[in-house]
Amino acid sequence: MSHVHDPLGAAGPDGPADTAVPNLRLVDWAPRPQVSVPVTRVARAAVPAIDVHNHLGRWLTTDWCAPDVAALLAMMDDAGVETVVNLDGLWGDELDANLDRYDRAHPGRFVTFCQIDWTLLGRAGGEREIQEQLRDSAARGARGLKVWKNVGLTVRGPDGELVLPDDQRVIDVLTLAGELGLPALVHVADPKAFFEPLDAHNERFDELAGQPGWSFADRDRFPSFDQLLDAFECLLVATPGTRYIGAHVGCVAEDLDRVERLLRAAPHLVVDIAGRLGELGRQPRRFRRLVEAFPDRVLFGTDAFPLSPEQLEVHFRFLETDDECFDYAPGEEVPPQGRWQIAGAALPAHLLPGLYAGNARRVLGLP
Repeated sequence: MSHVHDPLGAAGPDGPADTAVPNLRLVDWAPRPQVSVPVTRVARAAVPAIDVHNHLGRWLTTDWCAPDVAALLAMMDDAGVETVVNLDGLWGDELDANLDRYDRAHPGRFVTFCQIDWTLLGRAGGEREIQEQLRDSAARGARGLKVWKNVGLTVRGPDGELVLPDDQRVIDVLTLAGELGLPALVHVADPKAFFEPLDAHNERFDELAGQPGWSFADRDRFPSFDQLLDAFECLLVATPGTRYIGAHVGCVAEDLDRVERLLRAAPHLVVDIAGRLGELGRQPRRFRRLVEAFPDRVLFGTDAFPLSPEQLEVHFRFLETDDECFDYAPGEEVPPQGRWQIAGAALPAHLLPGLYAGNARRVLGLP
């Protein structure tokens, strides 16, 4: 005899149950997992770490992302983080302000990247201005170049057409970065779901419903996800003399086979894991195979700002343990990227020194 569980208790041993089903909206649903699993605390990285992807400046906020530098340094010391890469240098006086606050005040603990004003491409001669801006930033002490997703999504040339990552003007600027000895960290696309219709099948519906401006599904306004990734690959192939860090696992953490193809096509490319635990933690064994296949090409990063002990601990836990069913966004009642949990990759100990810091030292030119 088979028994079918009735989740609503409509027919129990004592007759029909009078159970009211709440009219619950999805946005208000915050389920608590009932599985009992081990919890491993990893408050400190197994080996010294470099966070190669973070924000300490005033680019994304109205004030410094790290309002108390002394407290940040103490937290880094407690967690075993020796250096943080600050991607918020921008250019000109703002770059100097970042360098003064971080790199110059605390040598060896911070590495600041500049950005450049790609909107200058909207006018004649803008490419020359951008190249001069990049030379000036290198002379001021920038240690790398951050290229954001506005290249490909919003920046337009004098003709009004979108400037894609494989545009010759972009190729020329990134070639110059290599000549100046500046590695380029490139954020070329947001998660794949951001380019899909905002409908019942979109796994990031919660996030995009709260931030509809993050959707790039309108094909009349934006290129497709594949167009951007293809253009990024063309840029890589066209600039072999420039060292690249592919932000967010090359911006295609959902498809690690494609990441491997990018790494094979471009020996001068490495990728960071920043901001993608929600994807990597759903495929931890596949991620481990990626690191095993490319032990010198995957870098530690968090993209967690302001940086906190809780964010660092969940990253260490993912990399070092085989824990299952834990939150990728500690402190959030509803996971911000999607209603799922992650599992640890349990990377072998011999792979940790390179991933945590050794690969970053090589790419950044650190001692």
